[in-house]
Amino acid sequence: MSTVTVVAKVTAKSDAIETVKAELIKMLAPTRQEEGCIEYRLHQDNENPAIFVFYENWQNLTCLEQHMKSHHFQAYVAAVGDLIADKVVHKMTENV
Repeated sequence: MSTVTVVAKVTAKSDAIETVKAELIKMLAPTRQEEGCIEYRLHQDNENPAIFVFYENWQNLTCLEQHMKSHHFQAYVAAVGDLIADKVVHKMTENV
């Protein structure tokens, strides 16, 4: 299987930016320790602080699916459910 790259954009509601940011940051360390995680980076937009973008690389789709079932990912989903205005996730494979 090919490496899977994920670009995920999360837009927090304006009154929940810091709460969403804290929940996103909580996922960094445990996710980076997961099997198959090659790269897991969080960015915050300089002009609109409500926008967060993850750039991720996973060994394969199975590893990514396991991440989405992990306790820390499920805890994040539960914590920010009503605090997110929008979320877009792109799962991609590099064209060589």
